[in-house]
Amino acid sequence: MDAATGTTIRIAAVSDLHCTKQSHGALSPLLQQAAQAADVLVMCGDLTDYGLPEEAHVLARELHGLRAPIVAVLGNHDFESGHETEVKEILTAAGVTVLDGESVEVRGVGIAGIKGFCGGFGRYSLGPWGESGTKAFVRETLDEALKLESALARLRTPQRLALLHYSPIRATVEGEPLEIFPFLGSSRLEEPLMRYPVSAVIHGHAHKGYPEGTMSNGVPVYNVALPLMRRLHPDGPHFRLIELPAAEA
Repeated sequence: MDAATGTTIRIAAVSDLHCTKQSHGALSPLLQQAAQAADVLVMCGDLTDYGLPEEAHVLARELHGLRAPIVAVLGNHDFESGHETEVKEILTAAGVTVLDGESVEVRGVGIAGIKGFCGGFGRYSLGPWGESGTKAFVRETLDEALKLESALARLRTPQRLALLHYSPIRATVEGEPLEIFPFLGSSRLEEPLMRYPVSAVIHGHAHKGYPEGTMSNGVPVYNVALPLMRRLHPDGPHFRLIELPAAEA
């Protein structure tokens, strides 16, 4: 896709739409507003409520007619019913680029995306020790981190974004109950982002979390969960607008 003209690229970001079979007309105004405000629209998972194909079809209709390119990752809710492949296919047919360990260049910006997984943060991260179930749980996070690293390694653009559903840092889940912190993200997802630095990281999932934080290298991390956006900005807009320098012609 061609790079956008002007001095900046505008990224509209939102997550946790939780589209249901009854969401006809409910999400379209938000999505239209976001697409009109930006050069690219990104969505960071939990696009559907129960991961049902019927919900994905409703969301596809809500996205119809948007002029901005759309890039997304899936979230845990999109996996709930075991139809994540069909959900992805429906959204892809509607023009959405759904990433799962892949990368794409849009308007001159490189975007790498994964769902991510759980495990906790820093010294409180769960280790691969003990029962086979615990080891499998940690392996899921490690596999997601490897997928992210592979996607990031393929990017060659000056400006790069990482899309996740789960958070790579603790700062953006602050506000959630401490007991569920290990299920909101993992520091292991930060490791590939340190090796292959990006301009920003965008995620969702933490409905009661904090809207922004930074990784240890200073890169900004944004939590764009729709319930959080609605709580912080009741009068709107209910999405985050991120501006990046445009690539030189």
